Amino acid sequence: MLKTLYKNPTSSAYLLILFLAIFSTIYNAFLPLHGDEAYYWMWSKHIQMGYYDHPPMIAFMIYLTNFISQSEWGVRLVNVFSMSISALYIFKLTKLISDEKTALNSVLIFLSVALTNAGFIMTTPDSPLSLFWTITLYYTYRAIFIGEKKDFLLTGLFLGFMMLSKYTAVLYIVSVLLFVILKRRDLFLNPYMYATMLLSLLVASPMIFWNYQHEWISFMFQLAHGASEDGKLYPHLFFEFFGGQFGIYSPVFTALLFFFLIKDKLYFKDNKLFFITLSVAVTLLFFFYKSFYSRMMLNYTAPAYIGGTVLLAILITRYELKKTFIWGLGIALLLTIAARIAFLFYLPYIQERMYGNKEAVQLLATYAQEGDSFYSDHLTMAAYLKYYLPNHPESDVAYPTRYSQYDMWRKKDYLKNGLFLARDAEDLSYLKTIYKSVELLNTLTVQSGRNTTKSFYIYRLTDPIHNN
Repeated sequence: MLKTLYKNPTSSAYLLILFLAIFSTIYNAFLPLHGDEAYYWMWSKHIQMGYYDHPPMIAFMIYLTNFISQSEWGVRLVNVFSMSISALYIFKLTKLISDEKTALNSVLIFLSVALTNAGFIMTTPDSPLSLFWTITLYYTYRAIFIGEKKDFLLTGLFLGFMMLSKYTAVLYIVSVLLFVILKRRDLFLNPYMYATMLLSLLVASPMIFWNYQHEWISFMFQLAHGASEDGKLYPHLFFEFFGGQFGIYSPVFTALLFFFLIKDKLYFKDNKLFFITLSVAVTLLFFFYKSFYSRMMLNYTAPAYIGGTVLLAILITRYELKKTFIWGLGIALLLTIAARIAFLFYLPYIQERMYGNKEAVQLLATYAQEGDSFYSDHLTMAAYLKYYLPNHPESDVAYPTRYSQYDMWRKKDYLKNGLFLARDAEDLSYLKTIYKSVELLNTLTVQSGRNTTKSFYIYRLTDPIHNN
């Protein structure tokens, strides 16, 4: 099959990307939203230049896909578009550095691993981050090694978009500055480098100004997020996080990439490979360091594997590791197919947080009366209420939980008569401090894991005592 694909590498790459895009769009229609996806969709109904948790790009992109469809597959068009264009630019960058066949290998690696396929499914800020990281990497490479003026300007534009996507963008900036300092100090004399910086800051300035208006609340949240409260080292968290990389990027490809990063010195002699390597190493090292202090989500390292895929494809070609590549591709595909099948048919066992929420909201809707307000005990459940209730009414959190965007928008008199959806049997003593009447209307119990269940509780809340 590979021989057939290699006959026309460019067409093969484009067809593979198109196939996975169409397949994923159909596949996504059969999965309920994750709570985080519903939360970001809720942002798209309240467009602003920043949010407590993240920059605004995810809300902008969902806002646009809402014009196509607000169903689950419609919300996830953000992912399909982002990952497909990322794959396209990985092909373009690898081809620019090496050749067409190597570029096709980079696409095969990228599309086969579980990390990318998860990116095709879940709508998170990592989707636009991956998109603009890949495009920016491509134009930065062109600006540095080809030197056309338009490439500097396009780098600034897309770097600004990356900064609007997720604060992890700062790691990309660090990697580029390191490269310039170590290998290309002559660029400090190039006025277009400064034009690039100014343009990126101009694009990101509305988000920066929003943070300034809100006392840098989003920056402060991300600085504290994932930090250890006691300052102690937790080596087991590092090994858990490190081991997880072999799952999300597949065992063979991860082992091969890490081996080259640690043992091989080819990239020190080749400035082009060194540039790509820094975009990988800076991101990986940062999150490996952080993982000693707090549990890191595996998707945090996703941007590293964009350059990592390009680097790996080039090294496989240079060292003629055809058999290793085929084994790596086969194992990656087996893991990805197994994961996709599990998500589609065994969701309660592998991602129980996504299961039952839609049905719980639909049951709650049967008790809704005219004039009701809608509340929950957590930000994601409140977002589910807004997403799955007819006509998408406003919802809020009416129970002690972590600070979120709801807290930033909330008015003092937000408590009204209405319905309350809880994920667990709540401590009614708290609800009774804010409402005179708290009545349990119904309970929905669903599968949660192999031998356990979870329940949703629907309450009617009447006569608020006071509004916090």
